[in-house]
Amino acid sequence: MRNHTPSSITDTVLDQMAGTPSPRLKMLMEVGIRHLHAFAREANLTPQEWLQFIEFLTRVGKTCTPTRQEFILLSDVLGLSTMVNALHDATAVEDATRTSLLGPFFREDSPEFELGEQISTREAVDPILLWGRVSSAAGKAVANAKVMIWQTSGSGTYDLQEGDGSAIDYRGTFRTDAEGRYFLRTVRPLGYYIPMDGPVGDLVRAQNRLGKRPAHIHFLISAPGFRELVTALYFPDEYVESDVVFGSSPDLIAREKAADPEAPIKGLPSVRFDFTLARAGTADTAGGRVGADPKAVDAAARAAAT
Repeated sequence: MRNHTPSSITDTVLDQMAGTPSPRLKMLMEVGIRHLHAFAREANLTPQEWLQFIEFLTRVGKTCTPTRQEFILLSDVLGLSTMVNALHDATAVEDATRTSLLGPFFREDSPEFELGEQISTREAVDPILLWGRVSSAAGKAVANAKVMIWQTSGSGTYDLQEGDGSAIDYRGTFRTDAEGRYFLRTVRPLGYYIPMDGPVGDLVRAQNRLGKRPAHIHFLISAPGFRELVTALYFPDEYVESDVVFGSSPDLIAREKAADPEAPIKGLPSVRFDFTLARAGTADTAGGRVGADPKAVDAAARAAAT
């Protein structure tokens, strides 16, 4: 036994964890403990600051519900989600469409639509057409690919943020045709503030950040034999450069045309975007989504607690 000091406690903790059976868990905890202790030493963390941090994380946990995932939102605004996403991208076996964040508003129970249908049931303000082609990195059409789409309404909110979050709107699931084509009608999304009424919003304000996201539409595209693609199209506005969750990319800018003669449905402004899927590799067996359906996270947490 020895007296613990700021320079000795780290090794003592790691020694006690040395018998961890799982090699991956052992490595993650060793790296995490070293960086966490180094942070406390470098910042000269005070007891008051330590307690404030504990209180903040407690508030984040209490804010989570089946329709709101405050921890994913926290990861997003700290850039951790984008970091994990970029690390996963580096494991792809070939180049494909650039990815973006799944975010905290994804849900698995997206209704299925036929090609060309409208995913917004409650409004027709600023209607647009989204269309394009899904292909392999070799340029071959990917038929029957599953294309999941979700976005904000014309007022800048997701369905999960409206009422009790049970109503489903502004999202849908489509299948590409034999030539890999997809097309659907929707409404033009708006940029929006992330939820600012919780602890993450308080943190963003304390950092003098705007808390705004550019207008965008999420895509999750999958097909057998291919790496699942999680991405988004961003409409050019003043918030693309200052996206509070660091998800926007110049490669994913939506180019809107007032009248495209090649569009499969005429009479609507349209955005064409062709997606490329990479072949699945060994790193894709465990999935690579940086984000989750809040309901699924809540259910998993409850199951783990019982």
